[in-house]
Amino acid sequence: MFRFFVAQDQIDEKTGQVVITGPDVNHIHNVLRMRPGEKIRISNGRDRDYLCAVTETEEDRVRAEILEMEESTELPARIWLFQGLPKSDKMELIIQKAVELGVYRIVPVATRRAVVKLDKKKEEAKRKRWNAISESAAKQSKRLIIPEVTEVMNFSQACALASSFDRNFIPYELAQGMEQTRQEFQKISPGMEAGIFIGPEGGFDEEEIRTAVEAGIRPVTLGRRILRTETAGLYVLSVLGFLLEDREDGAGDTAF
Repeated sequence: MFRFFVAQDQIDEKTGQVVITGPDVNHIHNVLRMRPGEKIRISNGRDRDYLCAVTETEEDRVRAEILEMEESTELPARIWLFQGLPKSDKMELIIQKAVELGVYRIVPVATRRAVVKLDKKKEEAKRKRWNAISESAAKQSKRLIIPEVTEVMNFSQACALASSFDRNFIPYELAQGMEQTRQEFQKISPGMEAGIFIGPEGGFDEEEIRTAVEAGIRPVTLGRRILRTETAGLYVLSVLGFLLEDREDGAGDTAF
C-alpha cells in the first residue's frame, strides 16, 4: 500500500478528510493512476498515521477519507546518527538503511580524516539528494516521519549539538569491554534522545576522541571485528532498535 506525507493542516480529523497537494498529486494521477476507493496510508510526518481511501482526484489535489488511525511505527527513543562523510555514494546507502532502521535524524560530519570535502554548492545538491532518499525510504518502511539529513557540521559542532542528549556513543577500535557496551546500550529507554558518532573510512583521530570524551560522549566497542563506516552505524541502530522495541512491548531488558 502506498504512503504519502502531508502537513497536519491538510488533515481534518473532525470531518475525517485529508487533502493531498504538491508533487504527490502527479504521482497519484499519472504514475499510480489511482481511482476513488483505492486505499492509501497518510502520515502527518510527526506522530500519526492514517489508513485512508481516495474519494476524489482533481487537477491540483487528491481528497481522501480517513478510515482509521494506525499504530505508530516509530522507535520510542530518538536516535541521531552523526556520520563522518564517507567516500563515493556510501552516504546514500547509509541514509536509506538508517531510515529503515528507525533513525530520527542524520547529521553528516566533516572529520579530520574524511576524504570527502564539500563546498556549499556541492553540499546543497547533496543534501537535496540525501533528503529525497530519506523520504523514499521513510515511505517504503512505513515511517511516521521523514528523518531530516541536516547540513554538514564539523566535529565540534556535532558534539555541541549532542550535548543536550541523554546518551551519546562513539564506537572506537581501541575501546574495550563488550559487557560495558551492553550496559551502556541498555541504559537507553523510551523517551530518551541519543547520538551515535561514526567515523569515516579512516576513523577518528585521537584529538577527536579526546574532544568527544570531554563532551561526555562514551567510547564503546562493537566487538573484535573492524566494521566499515557504512556498517558500524547500522549495526548500532539495529541493536538499539531491537532493545527499544522489546522494552516498548513490556518484555524488559534483553541480553544480546
